[in-house]
Amino acid sequence: MELPVLNETSQSEGGCSAGSCGSTDDQLSHLSDDIRDKVQNHPCYSEDAHHYFARMHVAVAPACNIQCHYCNRKYDCANESRPGVVSELLSPEQAVKKTMAVAANIPQMTVLGIAGPGDPLANPERTFATFQALSEQAPDIKLCVSTNGLALPAAVEELSKHNIDHVTITINTLDAEIGAKIYPWVFWNNRRIKGKKGAQILIDQQQKGLEMLVEKGILVKVNSVMIPGVNDKHLAEVSKVVKAKGAFLHNVMPLIAEAEHGTFYGVMGQRGPSNDELQTLQDECSGDMNMMRHCRQCRADAVGMLGEDRGDEFTLDKIEDMEIDYQAAMEKRKVIHQAIEAEMNEKRAASEQSQQQALAAPKLNTRPVLMAVATSGQNVINMHFGHAKEFLVYEASPDGVRFISHRKTELYCSGDDTCGDAETALQRNIRTLEGCEVVLCSKIGYEPWEQLEQAGIQPNGEHAMENIEDAVMAVYREMAENGKLEESNDDQRISA
Repeated sequence: MELPVLNETSQSEGGCSAGSCGSTDDQLSHLSDDIRDKVQNHPCYSEDAHHYFARMHVAVAPACNIQCHYCNRKYDCANESRPGVVSELLSPEQAVKKTMAVAANIPQMTVLGIAGPGDPLANPERTFATFQALSEQAPDIKLCVSTNGLALPAAVEELSKHNIDHVTITINTLDAEIGAKIYPWVFWNNRRIKGKKGAQILIDQQQKGLEMLVEKGILVKVNSVMIPGVNDKHLAEVSKVVKAKGAFLHNVMPLIAEAEHGTFYGVMGQRGPSNDELQTLQDECSGDMNMMRHCRQCRADAVGMLGEDRGDEFTLDKIEDMEIDYQAAMEKRKVIHQAIEAEMNEKRAASEQSQQQALAAPKLNTRPVLMAVATSGQNVINMHFGHAKEFLVYEASPDGVRFISHRKTELYCSGDDTCGDAETALQRNIRTLEGCEVVLCSKIGYEPWEQLEQAGIQPNGEHAMENIEDAVMAVYREMAENGKLEESNDDQRISA
């Protein structure tokens, strides 16, 4: 079945502060039908859906009731993907109009989230006025909220009244001593409370809110920021506890701490984790809970597919004169969503058949390999190497193929004309792919081909428009047949 052309420039990012956000069919198999229905077209909760469906955030919540050492909401760069960043603060009325304009013009948009730039539940009037109007005027759009959890218990009843069936809580620790190193203060009962006492109040409120949401049947995702030397050794315990209390998904995100952003951690030189450190922790946590690996830590005003931001197309001045016939738009959206779901089902069935064939083949005794993929969505290899703004990283092993992470191919902008350094963009991009042994793309030029090979990365343009997982496994088996993979050793990472 041919999918309607929706957005030729789309790329496969709450923010995801809150964004496999990912759930495979196996991960969903234990869920009830109504929960599966909530997830299947949600790009931040389903790894499959993020290849096809778009999301948007509206920035209606400026105030925050805690301070995080990794947060600075004042900084804004158009090239930056970081929770808390916005270009325009909206009133609830403006947010509703913008949402309907986006939904009409990007019909694959299924989810509206409020994630900042402060905390939505620290701005309850603005947040719930937005949700109330959207539930009435755009009932086909899923509504989500992302919160630090301090005000969550008091808001659970109201959340349940507004057709909100997805909530993300950012939980970085269960230990007040660790919490005091992350949160200098919380604002509680009209007082600023510092140190361990403030951190303990936040932790208690987060856990109480999580339990209350689960009791209401609201789907809960937990975000955690991995901060090396602070909470990295503790997050596996967080994963166990939140799963036991009913959270559906855990998203362990890397700390963003560039000094130019002006955060405490950035100024003090706190480093973020390496790609390998992040993967190791995610793998450790995945033994206890479904892991989200495709979060893009997007802006609080992000619009479009994960990994892209079309917010500039829908600024207040541009939507002011838009006339939206939303009833007609809803009919168009319904047809397109049905076509997307039909294509997803076809590809899922084909993938299952391929997996069965792979299981019937002799099992390899080879080490895992990381491969980077250039894609603009729909779970196929369909992007030129030089056009990719990010690469999706997959691990192939004797046990199959699994999604690992995404890697941006642009360094964070410093906000002025001196962005970057002496390296060329190509050199920076190749350095970003460190650890990958193969790059799969639709096309690639001679210069990047040569430089990739010099860096020990094999370019491959032979699988254009093929399903990603099938192509990755085909290349992996070819590498094994050609003797390029030695037998696996006990000290090498084995697929989870």
